[in-house]
Order: sequence, then C-alpha cells, then structure tokens
Amino acid sequence: MSGDGVSGLTEKPRGAVTVRDGGRLLVRVRLPLPASAQPRLLLQPRPKKGRAAEAGRSLVLEPAGRNEWQTVLESDAVLEEGRWDAYVVTGPDEERVPLLPGLRDLRGLMPGEGAVRDAPLAVRIPYATKDGRLAIRAWRRAAHAEAGRITVGSGAMTVSARLYGAGLGEGAEVSLVRRGRGSAVARGALAVEGGRDFSFTVDYADLLADGAGGAPAVWDVFVQPRAGAPRVRVARLLDDVADRKTVFVYPATTLGGVSVRPYYTLDNDLSVEVTPRRS
Repeated sequence: MSGDGVSGLTEKPRGAVTVRDGGRLLVRVRLPLPASAQPRLLLQPRPKKGRAAEAGRSLVLEPAGRNEWQTVLESDAVLEEGRWDAYVVTGPDEERVPLLPGLRDLRGLMPGEGAVRDAPLAVRIPYATKDGRLAIRAWRRAAHAEAGRITVGSGAMTVSARLYGAGLGEGAEVSLVRRGRGSAVARGALAVEGGRDFSFTVDYADLLADGAGGAPAVWDVFVQPRAGAPRVRVARLLDDVADRKTVFVYPATTLGGVSVRPYYTLDNDLSVEVTPRRS
C-alpha cells in the first residue's frame, strides 16, 4: 500500500483536461497501474453549506498508453450547479485519491458559444483549487443572461448582455433585488439590440433611495425577458474563468456618503454593492 493509503499507486495521479466541441471534457490521467487494472474517475459534488454530501458521478478510465488512462465526460452528462472535486479510484473497495491538475486546454470554451446548450444552459470549467487539486465548476440554468461589457460612469453603470433559453418581448425590464429584502426592487428599462442581445443602465441613485445608505447592501441583478416572465439572473459564465470575483474588479463610485460598485459573486453572478464610507 502506498503512502496515500491506496494499493497499487507509486505516485499521485495527475489529470489533464481538454474541452472539446459542445463542452465535452476529455480527461487524461497519468496513473502508473498495470493494464489489467480497473480505475475510475470520480467526480464528487462539494457539499453545500448545511446540506449532506450527495452521490458523485463515476466514469470508467480506459487505457490510453503507457501509464495513461482517459475518459470523456459527454456534453449531455448532467452536472448540477456547483463545484465538483475530481478523484481517482484504482479498483473495487479502494479509497479515492485526489486528482492533481495537469494541463488544461480550455480553448473550446472561447469565446463561449461552442460550449453552450441553449436550454438548459450547461457550462463546465475545469480549474485548479487553492489547495492544488483538480475540480470542475459547473452551472446549469434553464435560462441565462450573459453579461458582456460593463461601463462604469460617474453615477451609473451600463451593461451589454445576451439572453439564452428565453426570448425578449413586450414589457422586458431589468430588476435589482436587494439581498435579504426581496421586497426592495429597483427597476429599469432595457434596450433590445436585435435577437437575444440587449443592454441596460442602472442609476445608482435608485439603489440609495431604498435607504441603503445607513448599512451595507447588495443588489442582485436580474432581467425579466417579458411581462410576467420569471426573472433571469445576469451572470458571466461563457468563458474560461471559473472564479471571476477577484479577477474582474470594477471601480467604485462615491454618492451621498456611500461607495457603489458592480462586482461578480462567488457564483460569477452580477451584483452591485453599496457600502457606507468610513469617516
């Protein structure tokens, strides 16, 4: 038995991932095992706060050369929204071993259109975790508004976006919902720019009118494709950035003693933060 507690392994397995057409993921694993072995790739969803662990998805690893094994996660394989940690199981009754990240070829995600299934939208981005393991960030949404260019002005922001899984119609509007206070909603018109493309402007003063100036507040951005339709979250998912929050940082604007700035959440959703200035 090796030092990691799994028999048959002389070194830690490492996985390379290539994004293929339609969002298929080819996973090649460096794994020094005999050809008679029966290893599997285990994708385990990371438990959400306050919830029990869920069953993972297991894929057979096929021989692909000396000490090389591979499998394909097909585009129609459902990965529910969240983070999925990758492990190798070398055989029946063996422990799972974390898969170290190798080369990740994410060109198939750029510019994003080739990896999109319109309804529901399914996105999977392989990435290296902070502790040096391979994982997959997955999103699965019945409808999605993909944020494009964000222009920050002196008292407002303008966002260009594209809608998936729904059509734009009469009464379409943008809405910002204050987190923790669902009854607090700021609304604004959007401009349809043909087909699924649209843009909208958020006046920061509308967010201050709710009385957010006395305490920090977060406003989540949605679009309602037509009158009476469900709200669709505005986010940025269709590229190779698994965690956008600390990568794309937008400037803050000071209004009425508070700081206002757009930002991406841990789920790559678009929100606006209103924070009182320190005296």
